[in-house]
Amino acid sequence: MQLAEHRRQPVQVNAVALKAYARIVEAWGLGQKEAARLADMSESTWKRARKPDFTGELTQDQLLRLSALIGIYKSLELYFSEPLARSWFTRTNTGPLFAGSRPIDAAIDGGLPQIMAIRTYLDALRGGA
Repeated sequence: MQLAEHRRQPVQVNAVALKAYARIVEAWGLGQKEAARLADMSESTWKRARKPDFTGELTQDQLLRLSALIGIYKSLELYFSEPLARSWFTRTNTGPLFAGSRPIDAAIDGGLPQIMAIRTYLDALRGGA
């Protein structure tokens, strides 16, 4: 018995990831510059990428960033009540990864490795570790 393999085309994957990320940007109240830097895009690319008809390609790094940010958003929504879940990423934090800075600043400065560390940190909090 053969299983049919269903793979999404890169354009579909990009569209889903960008749509989800645009909703997260709105929920977190991020500005254009922060949203673009967090996704490792120029501001002009982010403006184009937000539109439903965007056909540009995302790099593997950008897709991994968006995936991790979606995971961060989901963890925050599950772990905290809505007001804190929506503001946590942009509030100063004394946690071990942030040293008094905002998680968004740590994520932008540290790039994908730091974004992944934040996601792991939140998953551990949510899992009780």
